[in-house]
Amino acid sequence: MSLVPSLTEAVAVSAPGLLVGVTDWCTHPGDLGAAERIGGTKNPDVGRIAELRPDLVIANEEENRAPDLDALRAAGVEVLVTEVRDLPQALHELDRVLVGALGLTRPGWLADAEAAWGRAEPVGDLRAVVPVWRRPWMVLGRDTFGGDLLGRLGVRNVFAGHAERYPRMAAAELAAVAGAECDLVVLPDEPYRFTAEDGPEAFPGAPAALVSGRHLTWYGPSLTEAAGVLAAAVRSAG
Repeated sequence: MSLVPSLTEAVAVSAPGLLVGVTDWCTHPGDLGAAERIGGTKNPDVGRIAELRPDLVIANEEENRAPDLDALRAAGVEVLVTEVRDLPQALHELDRVLVGALGLTRPGWLADAEAAWGRAEPVGDLRAVVPVWRRPWMVLGRDTFGGDLLGRLGVRNVFAGHAERYPRMAAAELAAVAGAECDLVVLPDEPYRFTAEDGPEAFPGAPAALVSGRHLTWYGPSLTEAAGVLAAAVRSAG
């Protein structure tokens, strides 16, 4: 069972039919077969998960709540918790889940993802802010997977040295930083769905790159194309 959308995709693509349960936010691949929906990443139905008696629940220390995971363990369910702050760690954790925990043959897409990022070239030397939420505004700060991916493409997060991983910012302060210190603003379509009509208008002093949140924040099969998708979005900013 998976409580993490990116891990759901990783498992489902590698071993179709293995998952007995997934969250309401698990959208890829499109057909998850008979997997039961067991709630959100932050509010899973712990009782129902225990009733399904999965051999393993895979989770993430950032996306899932410790009390829910503790409750699952107390019910006798084995839980594997991943931690992902950068690309090398993501690749390691995918190996740990798919090969180490599930006993699968290392999937070809994982090698393809490593190769794709090994070939990735910077699109320039650009400074950016990366909002991930609005009302209130929140941005990527230190030690984030999305920030690491962008950095590999030559896009430097100006808040990478912030004490918090997801600092909250006042709208006026954020707009001032974007206008004075940045070459662009990177706006993903998840977790908050920024669009051409909702987001860029808050940063009149900087071009906006609308990017796929799945390619920016998910660690799984999307990594095979993420470098190209993100680079193209950055190049088209403005």
